Amino acid sequence: MSTKKIVVTGIGATSPIGGTAASSWKNLLAGESGATTLEQEWVAELALPITFAAQARVPASEVLERIETKRLDPGSQFALIAAREAWADAGAPDVVPERFGVDWATGIGGVWTLLDAWDTLRERGPRRVLPMTVPMLMPNGPAAAIEMALGARAGARTVVSACASSTESIVNAYDHLQAGYADIIIAGGSEAAIHPLPIASFAAMQALSKRNDDPATASRPYDLTRDGFVLGEGGAALVLETEEHALARGAKIYAELLGGAVTSDAYHITAPDPEGSAAARAMIAAVANAGYSLDDVQHINAHATSTPVGDIAEYKALLHTFGDRLHDIPVSATKASTGHLLGGAGGIEAIFTVMALHDRLAPPTINLSEQDPEIPLDVVREPRALPAGDVLAISNSFGFGGHNAVVAFKTA
Repeated sequence: MSTKKIVVTGIGATSPIGGTAASSWKNLLAGESGATTLEQEWVAELALPITFAAQARVPASEVLERIETKRLDPGSQFALIAAREAWADAGAPDVVPERFGVDWATGIGGVWTLLDAWDTLRERGPRRVLPMTVPMLMPNGPAAAIEMALGARAGARTVVSACASSTESIVNAYDHLQAGYADIIIAGGSEAAIHPLPIASFAAMQALSKRNDDPATASRPYDLTRDGFVLGEGGAALVLETEEHALARGAKIYAELLGGAVTSDAYHITAPDPEGSAAARAMIAAVANAGYSLDDVQHINAHATSTPVGDIAEYKALLHTFGDRLHDIPVSATKASTGHLLGGAGGIEAIFTVMALHDRLAPPTINLSEQDPEIPLDVVREPRALPAGDVLAISNSFGFGGHNAVVAFKTA
């Protein structure tokens, strides 16, 4: 089978630092943080130990029609906003519906719908449970919302691989385009899990930062004082298509998607393999599958959640992959600004990687005051120019269950 060039022709996002892909990128470069104190009554009512998160900068209710917010779980709302923006950004291509697909992702699914319905059932009885509850809570709800809104009939698939989900959806989209299942695919992911139960659960496992008094500096990858991740929400979408199809319709091209790889640790349900061997295999395979050398990689968007254990495990995986050359590769840890979007993280970070290549500008990592000496990476702290010529970058995502996914992009 001949290898086709796959390109990115549209991007869309709603994130803790912007209501669009463009504003998210602009505010990332400006060093903004999306983490704020939660004002909801349930924080005090339930005595939650963590009182902040990185909420979507622009509420979905300000973008969607009222009927859409009533019939879609918040995770699907974010998906629809991001997908519509990406589709418009790509020029709303005139494509045969049977040649247009969706590869989407979520880590948790419709947690708001599920738990609200459970409260309704217990407090008001079965007759008051909404008939749309199951379609709203099912993990494939976001993919279905996109597929129906945009008329995609080549398949609407959903990946659920914890925090690696979105990146895995992009890997799948690449494979599906290579296999000829479609000419255009919208890929990405969304998550809306800033809910009391996930907050309480993540807090119980000591995964969240406890900086209630200073949310904006709580997400601090690689810092010696990092104490956990900041829960985020949002959605991000990329329009991917074969270069032949894109050129035939005169589309603008942001970057080339070279492919990716997926591996698994087989180690622990929540902790990463401390040696990072499977994560390293994913990085090595992502670059090798694209036909490039690891020496060609000139930028990394790291998973870098700001957890004490996770950041070191990723560093070991990076060191295993790149050897001593690692310390000359500029690394951006953008969760410092956005928080951790769980199943949506890989999508927004793929967009940041694409924009870094498009603008030849590596984005900054904020809140790094005292870098952990055990992680001597070349961390980008201010926007940094990337070199001229072909530049290859990778974006890493690792999730509970030992899921590893890596995608590789190149300047167009």
